[in-house]
Amino acid sequence: MKIAIGSDHGGYDLKRLIVSYLKDQGGEVVDVGCHSLESVDYPDFAELVCEQVQSGTCPGGILICGTGIGMSIAANRYRDIRAALCHEAYTARMSREHNNANVLCIGARVVGQEVALDIVRAWISTEFAGGRHQVRLAKLR
Repeated sequence: MKIAIGSDHGGYDLKRLIVSYLKDQGGEVVDVGCHSLESVDYPDFAELVCEQVQSGTCPGGILICGTGIGMSIAANRYRDIRAALCHEAYTARMSREHNNANVLCIGARVVGQEVALDIVRAWISTEFAGGRHQVRLAKLR
C-alpha cells in the first residue's frame, strides 16, 4: 500500500521510525512533513495527508502527533476520510476490518515505539471485511 504520512513536531521522531519501517518492508511512502522538531500546527499536516488519500494518490495515510487526538479530529473533518486513533494492534485491525479506516492516527507520547510498529503492521496488513460493515459505512455519508 502506498501510504501518505505526516506529523507535527510531537510525532516527528516516531514518524521517522515508521517511514523507515515501511520502506524496509518495500512500501512506498509519501512524507508530507513535518521535517524537524520545530513547533508546527498539526491541522496543516492532517490536511496534506487527507488530500493525498482523497485524491487517490495514496489509498491510506498515517498521522502522528503527541496524543493522536488532534490529528484524529482534524482528519475526520474531511469528506470520505475515516481516521482511527489506535493505541494497540487490536483496534488498528478492527479499524480496517470493520470500519475501512483509510487514515491511522497514533499518539507518539502515548504508545512506545514497538507498540506503534505493531499498530502499523496490523493496520497495513488488514483488509476491509465488507458485507454488513459496508452497509453501516454507507450510512455515514
